[in-house]
Amino acid sequence: MAEPGNRADREESHSPWLRTGFVLAVAFLGFVAVIGVVVLTSSEPSDEGGGAARAAASRKPAAPQPGGEGADGGSSTAADEEAPCPRLGDTGKETPTAAPTGVTWKLFGTVALPASKGAGPAVAGGDMARCYAHTPVGALLATSQISVRYLAADDWLKVTRAQVRGAGRDPYITARTKSEREGESESGEGAVQGQIAGFKFVTYTGDSAVIQTVWRFPDGRMQAATTTVLWQDGDWRLEYPADPPAPTPVDSLAGYVEWGGV
Repeated sequence: MAEPGNRADREESHSPWLRTGFVLAVAFLGFVAVIGVVVLTSSEPSDEGGGAARAAASRKPAAPQPGGEGADGGSSTAADEEAPCPRLGDTGKETPTAAPTGVTWKLFGTVALPASKGAGPAVAGGDMARCYAHTPVGALLATSQISVRYLAADDWLKVTRAQVRGAGRDPYITARTKSEREGESESGEGAVQGQIAGFKFVTYTGDSAVIQTVWRFPDGRMQAATTTVLWQDGDWRLEYPADPPAPTPVDSLAGYVEWGGV
């Protein structure tokens, strides 16, 4: 749940992938790993490879472009993805067993995403949100932010190339680019939107973090998606594996830390 006073502020977006009817859940991917698999109400498994990309590319746009303010008041120079990241205040090394403090939430399209002054993203604006603390909380914020943005951003290709790693990344780019070029479309009916409801760390080593994120849908149904982030080149990057695990249904938040922005 969101902390008192931390209700999600609106961050607008023109993204085609964030219109009503498009499912946004880290569980997309199952990914993530990162999210790559679109979750439909039918809960049917997506096909291998380009299934997620085709599903994402099938929805048409709807919301206004994110504003230029950085996450939680940080820098808005996200376009300069080559600039070095500033030092952040979070230095904790213990994986959180309660909701991190100092977190605020903003809507990216319709999905509430977390940020903090101490753990990042320190540089955010438009499509990109980067520069996270090299800590468990930094990893948690990175997986939440990147897994949504690489699918939902107007310039998803830039986000994917800059912040996604793994054997599944290039096939995703190829499949989605082809789908957009060919103008494939689907009605989008039967899809629902999810929000972050909780998390659990599976492992954390400093070089990588494996995190399960629970997504809750309007009908109360919940799914857990296992995602991985890697510490590379001074920041957390989302891993998109060749064979991402599918999201799994969960009946309750027992065993998870309850956490969310709406």
